[in-house]
Amino acid sequence: MSFSVIIPARFASTRFPGKPLADIAGKPMVVRVAMQAAKSGAREVLVATDHADIARVVEAHGFEAVMTRKDHTTGTDRIAEVVKKRRFGVSHIVVNVQGDEPLIPPSLIRSVAASLTGHRDASIATACHAIKSSEEFTNPNIVKVVLDNAGYALYFSRATIPYARDAFSNGLRALPPTLPAYRHLGIYAYRCKFLNAFNKLKSSSLERFEALEQLRAMAHGYRISVAITRSAPHAGVDTPADLKRLLRHFNQ
Repeated sequence: MSFSVIIPARFASTRFPGKPLADIAGKPMVVRVAMQAAKSGAREVLVATDHADIARVVEAHGFEAVMTRKDHTTGTDRIAEVVKKRRFGVSHIVVNVQGDEPLIPPSLIRSVAASLTGHRDASIATACHAIKSSEEFTNPNIVKVVLDNAGYALYFSRATIPYARDAFSNGLRALPPTLPAYRHLGIYAYRCKFLNAFNKLKSSSLERFEALEQLRAMAHGYRISVAITRSAPHAGVDTPADLKRLLRHFNQ
């Protein structure tokens, strides 16, 4: 199995400007992410950035940075620019690893790439893990995914899916033990053929209402395979408060 990892890392952030350069035990966050990605078995790890300081730091730590435009609206668009610049083959697999997850397990990166390799009809692969609590199940900030028997996604939603009609008739207090409720994890693997087509796809009403980019691909007929993991990775860093929490965990 051959795949590349691309880490989108933009400098501007509403909640945490300069986040990729935040120090984590002597190394910038984006470098910590690249170090984890390098353990996944990827043939290469690239950092796609729009800022010269991020590129310099990445290269100073032995990784390769690719400069991209500043006007990309999504990380997927940024990755697609790198794929075009590097002239990757249409069947090559690229894994999008977020630049704010310095504790992402290398095994998760590899399992998503393996899921795409094993599902030939899929253009995209992602991951999920089982939901055990009703609090998590009913939280609209936690995206749920429903799968078919072959491991392909049927739908992603912020709603409580699948809904257990009889078990929830008196209120949603506890989840039935056999309910196939899964939390979506925001890591993706793509075939480069899809990335070459992505920016030409029109947004769908489902994507706009749910605010979930993957629904655009599904609305246009692209299939998504989903790897089921045993547990969730450590949460990423969106704010300075998240960084303090992560540093406590990292030091332990």
